[in-house]
Amino acid sequence: MSRTALRICPLCEATCGLTLTIEGTRVTGARGDREDVFSKGFICPKGASFGAVDSDPDRLRTPLVRRDGELREATWEEAFDAVAAGLRPVVEGHGADSVGVVLGNPNVHTVAGALYPPVLLAGLRTRSLFTASTVDQMPKHVSSGLLFGDANAIPVPDLDHTDHLLLIGANPLESNGSLCTAPDFPGRLRALKARGGHLTVVDPRRTRTAKLADRHLAIRPGTDALLLAAMVHTLFAEDLADLAHLAPHVQDLDELRAAMGEFTPEAVAEACDLDADVIRTLARELAAAPTAAVYARIGSCTVAHGTLASWLVDVLNILTGNLDRPGGALFPQAATDRTPRPAGPGRGFALGRWHSRVRRLAEAKGELPLSALAEEIDTATGEGEPVRALIVVAANPVLSAPDGNRLDKALGSLDFMVSVDPYLNETSRHAHVVLPPPPPSQSPHHDFAFNTLAVRNQVRYTRPAVPLEPGRMAESEILARLVLAATGMHGADPAAVDALVIDQTLGKAVTEPYSPVHGRDPRELAGQLTGESGPERRLDMMLRLGPYGDGFGARPDGLSLARLLAHPHGIDLGPLRPRLPQPLKTRSGKVELLPGPIAADLPRLGEALRERPAELVLVGRRHLRSNNSWMHNVPALTGGSNRCTLHIHPKDAARLGVRDGADVRVKGAGGEVVAPAEVTDAVRPGVVSLPHGWGHDRPGTRLGHASTAPGVNVNQLLDGSLLDPLSGNAVLNGVPVQLAASP
Repeated sequence: MSRTALRICPLCEATCGLTLTIEGTRVTGARGDREDVFSKGFICPKGASFGAVDSDPDRLRTPLVRRDGELREATWEEAFDAVAAGLRPVVEGHGADSVGVVLGNPNVHTVAGALYPPVLLAGLRTRSLFTASTVDQMPKHVSSGLLFGDANAIPVPDLDHTDHLLLIGANPLESNGSLCTAPDFPGRLRALKARGGHLTVVDPRRTRTAKLADRHLAIRPGTDALLLAAMVHTLFAEDLADLAHLAPHVQDLDELRAAMGEFTPEAVAEACDLDADVIRTLARELAAAPTAAVYARIGSCTVAHGTLASWLVDVLNILTGNLDRPGGALFPQAATDRTPRPAGPGRGFALGRWHSRVRRLAEAKGELPLSALAEEIDTATGEGEPVRALIVVAANPVLSAPDGNRLDKALGSLDFMVSVDPYLNETSRHAHVVLPPPPPSQSPHHDFAFNTLAVRNQVRYTRPAVPLEPGRMAESEILARLVLAATGMHGADPAAVDALVIDQTLGKAVTEPYSPVHGRDPRELAGQLTGESGPERRLDMMLRLGPYGDGFGARPDGLSLARLLAHPHGIDLGPLRPRLPQPLKTRSGKVELLPGPIAADLPRLGEALRERPAELVLVGRRHLRSNNSWMHNVPALTGGSNRCTLHIHPKDAARLGVRDGADVRVKGAGGEVVAPAEVTDAVRPGVVSLPHGWGHDRPGTRLGHASTAPGVNVNQLLDGSLLDPLSGNAVLNGVPVQLAASP
């Protein structure tokens, strides 16, 4: 007998609702949930392949412990004994910072990945934190922190109501959206055009999204900040800036005007390879539209001026009066957000509170650049101890960080390494202990992170669709036990981790005057929590304390876990609404248009006006049926367009003697790779493109399908030296490369 079960898809940021078909304990099909309040039945190829991802035969089912140099199957007890025995001597002998923590992209796609790493970091007290953010979106966090005082206060475009969308360095028809959670992003863009709206795409590649646009501008890679600065200059020069409702909440307008003085359209035109009149037209159209939004993503983040580009996106939204208004860019309000505090000055956002040992790279948002991980392990010089042990949770930095070959060697030199990962991949193969979480069908799901970036306020939760398989351990218990083993409490009840968080959270909430539980007994409140597990009790607590919560009875019509479970397709909380000044946490209590670190970095942008562009530069690209390095082992999601080929323009191919389908040797500062050429005018001349996440050819992995068509690791072309200085983000796009036809 088959049955159906609901599940929120964890395979990309769109968070679509699925209806799974289950035979016994196996997922045999997946379709879009038409009653889902957010996705309304939309599904992409990744979601349709949920069953194949879930049942991949190469998924690890039991822990692995290294014995006599080999990883061998072990019991859970043996595995955690080994974790405690491996980590604690390093902490006690060399200090907390000698233990590094690496968090990968999939952490934000699971309940446990959202709830437990913060507890681990607080217990370890290590400053050696490295995450996927610094090869992705850290510039946006930094610019938001500097502008708004909160690195997580990221405005998103109001896709369903805007009249004009300027989209830069993003390809949501392939990525499904990023830092903008929007099921059926393609359909929303088509709806924008159908209602008479205008879509402009700025991208060096003619992507599927660019083909949909009313206007596509093939900018020179890495010059987005110059284009945006010239648009800001135009708004000021032509008296088009109109803050409207934002005026009381913004400062530094005159200072910003002066700082943009040199970035005229004529000054930036050659660098961007765009006509000055076109740049002026972009600014005028943005100012004239009834409502408009500027949205930029990874192509504008992973470049030399990523933070400045991210900052200028919001500056344009502010100067045209489109920030915090319907049809513009608004701040979402997730159901599990903290209790909203009254508007007023906050603590602000600080950069560089500590630095890496070797290159003295500044922290941002509590993180050090992932590009520095290898040197922090293999270089003895510098202040303090090198990283001697590593905790890696759902990360594969050998493929996702620059110069994977160096990191590959560095990982092999560690005193101890533990990986929480379902696969034995290019990184986890170095671990002394591998702790495999269960497949997604056996786990609950709620999007803690992505609901803070959603284009509509809503809340959804799905319990496991399939019971936990015998011999497996829930991801929440794995991470709770990891917290205990790493912090000297090995052997304690893992439920104590959740109890501690609940006690601390409620203990603080009852002391806050604006909290709905101010003055109440935290023990009595804890006794009211419902749920079948510690994570569910924590979710119940967050919902009840949150902006839509019942306040533990204070608002009877508010949210709780019980109410959410009664609505299996989710609860719609309405469209995005204006929220200023409440989200602002700057010291001034206002939007600080020209923060000090930004002003100090602008001369570097000015120098870019005089730089001679490289003859050939590299950019990445997304595939609809892929997500970084962790989905190439599923046959249903590989092949077709999802291949590791080098896109090269016909003019460049002819000049370099490169034939379509022939191997090409690509050389960069970090090394060289050989990939088959795909001659196409989808890239502009002077640009070549390789996709991210490939390179599955290292020995010792267990990725049977991925290894049959391994592709090449594009990040091996980078040596890790190129960073955006404000955010520490790796420069992955617009980097010079050399090409030669391979014999």
